[in-house]
Amino acid sequence: MKIIIAKTAGFCMGVRRAVDMVLEAPGNQPGPINTYGPLIHNPQVLALLKEKGINSLDAIPREGTGTTLIRAHGVPPEAQMGLENAGFKVINATCPRVIRVQTIIRKHTEKGYAAIIIGDSDHPEVIGLKGYAASHGHVVNNLAELAALPPFDQAIIVAQTTQNTEFYNSVKQWAAEQRPHYKVYDTICDSTSKREAEITELASRVESQIVS
Repeated sequence: MKIIIAKTAGFCMGVRRAVDMVLEAPGNQPGPINTYGPLIHNPQVLALLKEKGINSLDAIPREGTGTTLIRAHGVPPEAQMGLENAGFKVINATCPRVIRVQTIIRKHTEKGYAAIIIGDSDHPEVIGLKGYAASHGHVVNNLAELAALPPFDQAIIVAQTTQNTEFYNSVKQWAAEQRPHYKVYDTICDSTSKREAEITELASRVESQIVS
C-alpha cells in the first residue's frame, strides 16, 4: 500500500501561532493558565494542554485570576471585555486572518453598513465575527438565505476564513448580478484554498482519502 501525505497537512499559521502562545504562557504569565473555549478543534492538542494543567473555560466567571488566552477562532468583543472585567490577564491568540475580518466588519458597521457573513452560524469564528457587527450582522450559509435578506442601502459581504472557495465564488457572482453596490471582500484564508486544491488533485490519484 502506498500512502501519500498531503503537502498542506498539519497546522495552518493561525493555529500554530495559537498553540505556541499557549504553550509559552506557563512560567511566563500569571497562573493558572486557561483558554476561553477550546483553543482549536484538535482533541490531541486539547489533551496535551490538559496534561500541562491548561484548562478551558466554558463560561466567564464573576471573578477570576491568572491568564486566559482567546482561542484561534476569536470571540465577540464583549467576551474579551468580560474576561478582563472578571480579573483575568487576557492574551489574544486569535488568528491574524480572523482579526482582519473582524476589523473589516467593525470599520464598516460603525459607518452604518450591514455586515453579511457567509458561514456556519454555530461556528466559533462566525459567532465572534457577528459580535463585531452588533445589530448590523447577518449570517447566511446558502444562496437562498442570502437572497432572502432585505436589499440594504450599503452592505459588505465577508466569508468565514474556512469557507468553501467554490461556494463563495457563487456568492460573489450573485452579488455582482443582484447587489452590485455591495462591497465584497475576499476573506477566505489561503491555507483553506490551497488545501481544497490539493485534496481535489489527490482525489484523482488515490483510491481513498482520510481527513483527520
